[in-house]
Amino acid sequence: MTIALSPLPIYRTEQVTRVYRSGAVDVWALRGVDLTLAEGEMVVLLGASGSGKSTLVNILGGLDLPSSGRVFFRDQDLTQASDKDLTAFRRAHVGFVFQFYNLVPSLTARENVALVTEIARDPMPPEEALERVGLGHRLDHFPAELSGGEQQRVAIARAIAKRPDVLLCDEPTGALDSKTGVQVLEAIHEVNRDLGTTTVLITHNADIQRIAHRVIVLADGRVIRDRANTERLLPAQVSW
Repeated sequence: MTIALSPLPIYRTEQVTRVYRSGAVDVWALRGVDLTLAEGEMVVLLGASGSGKSTLVNILGGLDLPSSGRVFFRDQDLTQASDKDLTAFRRAHVGFVFQFYNLVPSLTARENVALVTEIARDPMPPEEALERVGLGHRLDHFPAELSGGEQQRVAIARAIAKRPDVLLCDEPTGALDSKTGVQVLEAIHEVNRDLGTTTVLITHNADIQRIAHRVIVLADGRVIRDRANTERLLPAQVSW
């Protein structure tokens, strides 16, 4: 099943800046970012280290707030939200996948996913989440018994098990070789396609941009290019 893209925005940012203080120096991570993301889109963020990609994703995910500007999730102004409201927003709406898997070593794959399902409002069973990422046969294996790609897919299963509206992925293939990286991209691609989960994926691998609906390029905290892909590749067609 393929979910049709909705034209409705799920995110909207208005002149978002983020400034960090480093000693006596102001470091500008974002400089006036205006952006709209549609429901169900897969968006790849490209840019050199320090371009603002991770800062932008952290703000979209409610992990950080901008120094100025506004961020809307649907009709909710995240910049006006309290810490309690942001925690509730992340718990209800956002799944995170990072470069490093952050699995609990003493828990099985099933138990790592269950950590999320136990606190979610309408979770899918851990077994279903793991089946969706191709690990239905590895439910009772511990992280040490899984390859890097399998551990990352457990992390994806954990992120999607609460049925989030948004999946935010920061370099999810950065620590993987080409074969396991493609397997992880396939899992992310299928979640976006089959569940309609809006997906934002940071990568340094420029060829990965070809699997996305849209590609956004940042440099020095600004969006310098924003374009749609007229033709998309499947993850297995991506060069590494």
